[in-house]
Amino acid sequence: MNVSPNPIERSFELAADRCEDLTPLVYRRLFRDRPEAEAMFRTEGGDLVRGSMLALTIEALLDFAGARSGHFRMIACEVSSHDAYGTQRDLFIDFFRIIRDTLHDVLADEWSPAIDDAWQKLLIDIAAFVESPA
Repeated sequence: MNVSPNPIERSFELAADRCEDLTPLVYRRLFRDRPEAEAMFRTEGGDLVRGSMLALTIEALLDFAGARSGHFRMIACEVSSHDAYGTQRDLFIDFFRIIRDTLHDVLADEWSPAIDDAWQKLLIDIAAFVESPA
């Protein structure tokens, strides 16, 4: 098995070994931490939509934390579409923190200082990008 040198990517690799699907864990935390978000999701087909949204978010996160080959630009597109839905930017930004916190719980003792530092920096960088996605 190839181990990624990128701590963000590594956190997802480790989580994949421990958890088949992060989707229910992420959304349970989202709706617990930000209950106003639950009303924003339709109930019919919601699991598929949530899974797809999380997969696209993870893909954009990994690109943002890595090569920035283009997939990260989805974040800027989603900022615009979520603005149109009336989603507050702080809620949009908080979704990334919720993903990090969920990974932290899943990884438990495998959550390293390097992973923690990388996530702290990533969340700061994403917040700055969301506030000014030029």
